[in-house]
Amino acid sequence: MRVLGVDPGLTRCGLGLVQGRHPRQLELLAVDVVRTGPDTDLGERLLAVDVAVSRWLDEHTPDAVALERVFSQHNVRTVMGTAQVSGVILAAAARRGIPVALHTPSEVKAAVTGSGRADKEQVTNMVTRILSLSSKPRPADAADALALAICHLWRGPAAARIEAAKLKVAAAVAGRAAPTRWQPPRRATDPPRSSK
Repeated sequence: MRVLGVDPGLTRCGLGLVQGRHPRQLELLAVDVVRTGPDTDLGERLLAVDVAVSRWLDEHTPDAVALERVFSQHNVRTVMGTAQVSGVILAAAARRGIPVALHTPSEVKAAVTGSGRADKEQVTNMVTRILSLSSKPRPADAADALALAICHLWRGPAAARIEAAKLKVAAAVAGRAAPTRWQPPRRATDPPRSSK
């Protein structure tokens, strides 16, 4: 499975493509950072991100996109830019029918380092180790994108199974007219049960 991890940002948008052949055998296929100038018009910046991400999606044909979930920070301007870039990524993937999974920063850190409070340097060190890289991916946006892809490869299948189980239970519950109580299986020697 190929996963494109995207660390959304208006000035720097990290892109990292990782392939998982086996749950613990991961391979770096490509990594880059899309940069846009803060003095450039917002529409042009978003277009530059869209063009770069669209090129990656068309060239690398990932099976899924792992995108960092936008969370509230103290700097509203940064959050707005991140949210706008996330919308561009979601739209580009949707146009191609590629599923997108959103992962929180703490979820990614926990998956890669074992701690949801790890700092950027710890994440970078673990990404370097997990992917057996000879040097650390720089800048941190590149390492974060790779960490997102790793997180999805390790946690995505389990999350999908849990979601499928929830849907199955919901469908079963919706199909029943009234809830029934669980009863142990009958043995041949048990007396017949009443239908109350």
